[in-house]
Amino acid sequence: MTPPLSYLEFHALFILPPIFLLGWLAHRRSGAWWGRRPLSGLGIILVLAVVYTTPWDNLLIDVGVWWYGDGAVVETIWHAPVEEYLFFVLQPILTALFLFLFPTGEDLSLRIPSSHRFVGAVGGLGLGAVGWFLLGSSSTFYMGAILLWAGPILAIQWAFGLTYLWRVRRRVALAILVPSVYLWIVDRIAIGMGIWVISEEYTTGYTLFGLPIEEATFFLVTNIFVVQGIVLYMWLLDRASDVPALAGALERTPVAFDAR
Repeated sequence: MTPPLSYLEFHALFILPPIFLLGWLAHRRSGAWWGRRPLSGLGIILVLAVVYTTPWDNLLIDVGVWWYGDGAVVETIWHAPVEEYLFFVLQPILTALFLFLFPTGEDLSLRIPSSHRFVGAVGGLGLGAVGWFLLGSSSTFYMGAILLWAGPILAIQWAFGLTYLWRVRRRVALAILVPSVYLWIVDRIAIGMGIWVISEEYTTGYTLFGLPIEEATFFLVTNIFVVQGIVLYMWLLDRASDVPALAGALERTPVAFDAR
């Protein structure tokens, strides 16, 4: 069946408009994050998102976890359509721009307790271990793939700054949940239109208002990556004086201290 919208038209209708709106608001709003520091953090996140997500995404498409409607995509590179790679870039931009409207900031040293770092690392790796276990059944394969893929990133982020993330948890939660809910809604619309189809074989069958729970988990996890990554990056720049070698390196990098 040919869907009423192509994947590219989906981006144009549902993803680009909020990006333009949020970008305009962040640029105009006093006190919002803007300039080289937060934008350089976003740039780092974009590179990591494309590099880390590409092999995982292509593998799941090849397995048959999801596929696309007839005529929904323009071109395919490897197993994924061009529009999918575009999503790897557009989603972090959308989420980051929303985060920029509600900047976080707490005076907390980078020298957090080792026990906190241990708990953070174990938490992330434990989540990955659960994912590995879930790969053993076809019905939990997609969920297992998400958790196994997410675990190492969360372990790194939590080991580095779990204490700080907990200190700013309310704004972090807001910046994660609002874009996630929006993406859940538009993902459900896209599935309903047949732009992409989620396999029943590799999912549990549980849904959130018609959205497969695996899809909801994917968008939640990826937004956690984006928000935590940028928040921790900004904290690192703000507290660079805690690490003399890092402070010296950043002083020689205009990007680190220019703008707000």
